[in-house]
Amino acid sequence: MRMNAFASRNHKELWRDPLSLVFCIGFPLFLLVLVAILNKRLPPVENFQLVNFAPGTAVFSFSFLTLFSGMLIAKDRTSSFLIRLFASPLTSSDYIWGYSLPLLPIALAQSLVFFITAFLFGLPVSANVLLTLVVLFPAAVLFIGLGLLFGSIFTDKQVGGIFSIFVWLATMLSGMWLPLDMVGGAFKTIAYLLPFARAVEAAKAALAGNYAEILPHLAWVTGYAIVVFVAAVWLFKRQMKG
Repeated sequence: MRMNAFASRNHKELWRDPLSLVFCIGFPLFLLVLVAILNKRLPPVENFQLVNFAPGTAVFSFSFLTLFSGMLIAKDRTSSFLIRLFASPLTSSDYIWGYSLPLLPIALAQSLVFFITAFLFGLPVSANVLLTLVVLFPAAVLFIGLGLLFGSIFTDKQVGGIFSIFVWLATMLSGMWLPLDMVGGAFKTIAYLLPFARAVEAAKAALAGNYAEILPHLAWVTGYAIVVFVAAVWLFKRQMKG
């Protein structure tokens, strides 16, 4: 109940800036529509076919959750609000999950909007989309956790700059726009050691119905998500003691 009350407060805090919430869906959606239109007018490129680009766009959209969660916790840290809240019986885990839970419905809404739009532009309708939504869940949790980690380390003014670097690296290393097989070498090796390309590959495999390929990538993403959340809880607990 303590965590739910705190999550309710954070939900209201997010909706105080509805323009940012619209942008986190609108900008990736604009990219999806633009690529869908270009696909009908230009020679087909495998990486930009909707069956590949729609899952990649969904993963890319989660990067905005990193910004939201990072800014939310950083603003509370740099104000007197969190200091006063430390007098409550909330644990460090309650704080982290209280910041995370309001963002999960946003992640679901993002994915639903992207796939419905992709259907309108010719993506085949299939039950695999439901599986893809499930597969995308650990990726959403990972991106939220990274934001909480950034927000626990940096101030609200610093989080914006860190996010700019992060979203560029995550996009390049995910293979969303630049096929990793085409680059190859150390770049591809590093990309697959990180969770971003794995998240995109798991979503692609789920949407295409390649079920055997899902679990190896999904396990990698889930492992990263667990490590990131444990690190965020530990760091937040350390700051509470400080």
